[in-house]
Amino acid sequence: MIHKNLALVSGANGHLGNNLVRLLINKGIPVRASVRNIKNTAPFHGLDCEVVQADITDKASFVKALQGVETFYAVGASFKLWAKDPEKEIYDVNMQGTRYTIEAAAEAGVKRIVYISSIAALDYTDLPTKESNGYNPDRRDMYYNSKNDGEKLAFQLAHELGIELVSVMPAAMIGSEAFLPLNVSFGVLKLILNKQIPMDTKITLNWIDVKDVAEGCYLAAQKGRSGERYILANEKCMTITDTMVLAAGLYPKLNLKKPVAVPKFILYAIAGLMEFSAKIMGKAPIITTKDIAMFSGLQQDFDISKARNELGFNPKRPEQAVTEALAYLMANPDLL
Repeated sequence: MIHKNLALVSGANGHLGNNLVRLLINKGIPVRASVRNIKNTAPFHGLDCEVVQADITDKASFVKALQGVETFYAVGASFKLWAKDPEKEIYDVNMQGTRYTIEAAAEAGVKRIVYISSIAALDYTDLPTKESNGYNPDRRDMYYNSKNDGEKLAFQLAHELGIELVSVMPAAMIGSEAFLPLNVSFGVLKLILNKQIPMDTKITLNWIDVKDVAEGCYLAAQKGRSGERYILANEKCMTITDTMVLAAGLYPKLNLKKPVAVPKFILYAIAGLMEFSAKIMGKAPIITTKDIAMFSGLQQDFDISKARNELGFNPKRPEQAVTEALAYLMANPDLL
C-alpha cells in the first residue's frame, strides 16, 4: 500500500541527499532515507526520518526500501571524476544503479521518480546551454558518460514501465549541511582555503547552493512534467581564479594569493605528474590532464528559464552561494 506522500531519498548521507532529506522533513513530508553504509549515522543526528540500508547495485534492497513510497528521489550515484578503474567504479555502477532502482520503483508501485542527473548530460556547444540542446557529445570522461547514458536509460525505462519520471540537472553544489568526505565541487573551495590551487587553470564552475538544488528537486516532484529535464544551476559560471579572488577579499588574514597564469603545456605537465603519483598512491589527484583538456576555458553558462517558469526555481547568485559556503567551511574547521 502506498503511504500518502512518503518519499524515499537514496544516497541520503551524501551532500544533496542529506540536504534534501532535511528540506522534505521541514515541509512535513514523511521521509525514508536509504544509505549504502548504515553505520554512517552522523548526517541523520536529530532528524525525524527512517534510515534504511540499500545499495543501487543491489536491486532487491531497493524493491524492499521502496515499499509504500509515493515519490522516489534517485540521488544515489558514484560521484567522482577519478578512479583506478573508471569504467567499473563509476560508469558501470551508475548505469546499473539507474536500471535497478527504476525497475525496483516500478515493481514497488512508486508513482513518481525525480531522477538526479547532472549538467554533465548537456551539450555545451551552444551558449547559454539549455535542456533542448541535447546530450553531451564529449565522451572523454566516465562520470560524464554515465550521466548522459544514465539519463537516457532512465527516460527509456520509465516509458517502458509506465512510471512518471522527471530529470533534474544540478551544477556544482556547495554549502551547508556537509559532512566528510566533501563532494568534488565543495572540495574545490576547500582546496582554495588550503592554498592548494597555485596555478590558473582557466577552469570555470557553475556554483549553486545545495539547498537551492534540494528545493529544485522538491519543486520537480510537485510541478515537473514527466519526461522533461530541468537545469538546476545559475545563469553565469565563475572561474576558479575569480572564486579565489572573492575568498581572498573575504578572508584577508589567510593571505590567499591569486593563482599564477602559466602556459597550457605546463598545466598538462603538472597534471600528468599528479596522475602518475595518484596511480601509485591510489588517491585522487587534484587535477588530471583530462580535466585540463575538457574544462579549461569551457564556459558553463545556462539558460534556466524553463526551471524558473515551470518549477518556480529561483537560486541565490553564485557569489552569494560561494560566500555562504566559505563561511560554513571556516566555521567548521573539521571539514578543512
